[in-house]
Amino acid sequence: MAGESSHNPIQRRTCCPCGGHHTGSDISRRTFLQGAGGATLVGAALTGLTWSAVAMAENAAETAPKRKPLVVKPILLYSIPQRREQTSWRNWGGIQTEQQTAEEAARIEGELAALRKKADFPVNFLPVGKTQNAAGLAKIADLDKADVFIVYAAGGWMDTFDALAEKKKDMIVFCRHKSGPVYLWYEIISPRYLRKHTDTLAATGMDDQDVVVDNQDEILWRLRSLCGLRNTMGTRIIAVGGAGAWAQPADVVPNLVREKWRFDIRNFDYKDLGELIKKARADKAAVERATQRAGKYLKSKGTKLETKREFVDNCFLLEQVFRGMMNEVGCGAITINGCMGTIMPMAETSACLTLSLLNDAGYLAFCESDFVVIPSGILLANISGKPVFLNDPTYPHDGVISCAHCTGPRRLSGDKLEPARIMTHFESDYGAAPKVEMRKGHTVNVIIPDFKSERWVGLLAETIETPFMDICRAQVDIRYECDDLLLAEKMPGFHWMLGYGDYTKELGYALKRVGIAWENLSA
Repeated sequence: MAGESSHNPIQRRTCCPCGGHHTGSDISRRTFLQGAGGATLVGAALTGLTWSAVAMAENAAETAPKRKPLVVKPILLYSIPQRREQTSWRNWGGIQTEQQTAEEAARIEGELAALRKKADFPVNFLPVGKTQNAAGLAKIADLDKADVFIVYAAGGWMDTFDALAEKKKDMIVFCRHKSGPVYLWYEIISPRYLRKHTDTLAATGMDDQDVVVDNQDEILWRLRSLCGLRNTMGTRIIAVGGAGAWAQPADVVPNLVREKWRFDIRNFDYKDLGELIKKARADKAAVERATQRAGKYLKSKGTKLETKREFVDNCFLLEQVFRGMMNEVGCGAITINGCMGTIMPMAETSACLTLSLLNDAGYLAFCESDFVVIPSGILLANISGKPVFLNDPTYPHDGVISCAHCTGPRRLSGDKLEPARIMTHFESDYGAAPKVEMRKGHTVNVIIPDFKSERWVGLLAETIETPFMDICRAQVDIRYECDDLLLAEKMPGFHWMLGYGDYTKELGYALKRVGIAWENLSA
């Protein structure tokens, strides 16, 4: 990761390689673990931002851009056989006439309408298309508008699947057993199409995980996964101080991220940020607005101030700067390199509370500019629709591990704020950072990404305690069911990503499409 600015007067001991101006023997564990990582900045430089433009964009919106809806095209594949004497003239299946086909299309429309109401993610269903073969697809005008095809495989033949696969869209095949008239492909989807008359998978672009029988909830979680993936691919993100990667060469991991996830990383120089903050601090209206917003926040239920009020006011002003930058650039994600010192003299506070506020408002805001873990947070947030918690893990023991950082969001459940004590950032004892009191008994989904973007480990756990140890302020002990040694041996990388809920299936379903293996230790 890139080091912090040499003008930082604070020498300190820290727990992550965020930099820091060290001399002599004052070498932090973070710096020790960082190794000889390069400082090459990866991504396009973001220049030309003025305070007037940023302030105008900030005033335009206080919440992040919404997730784009997944566009789904349902296709009913059917056959109308003709009777012939003294020979087999029809395949399996309960849809054999035009009337039955029309009734089935209406049934599908009703099921999708119910799914739309149930969905906790944005999704649009196009009208049901009907075809008996590949040639009939030419009469379906809106195929190219779709992100995903759901093929209702009542009849028809393999050429239709092949023709749809050529369009390079995600495809789910739905078969009926007992939810309506039985489908032909309930019998033959595996030997005929997936294995193509062999003993191993031979289809391209889909596998057994893309087949659903009867269960509408099984369709729903797959669509949730694909919605999250679609909103993650091509993410534009501002990297203040440049793109980095914990303890890795800074020009390697971000390039992997650009390759696999097609991220548009916009590097923003700290010198330019300093000018924006200076202009913001000179803007009386902006300062008054930040102070008023901070006052309202501190009066919110479950919020306790245990640091200087001015640090909180300054965090809200910094939040307005960051939010205006994202709105002006047309993105909903930001990360900070050198957040443990470089930004403090500029903002006269820490960025911890600022990042927490942005996450609670629906943006994606991460400290440390660690692109090893950032894609996992963006994917999980886009799947769940909830804020996520980038954290430092500890060592597993007795079925428990502690996760901590100073930037924890409070709206982890997606609605109500968790209680929080607003304290100093732990390692500098400066600024404002939320000690989020995560409620006991929550199921949490943990992602542990590797440095090479090849293997992510998944883990389900339960929140059991929010202690007050001498570590990063937002801290939680979680209990898991897998073996301690197994977890210790399997966990790669360093930073973890944590979010409320169980999205292990959705994560694995999405990751196979970007070439990252998913190892769910809670399976």
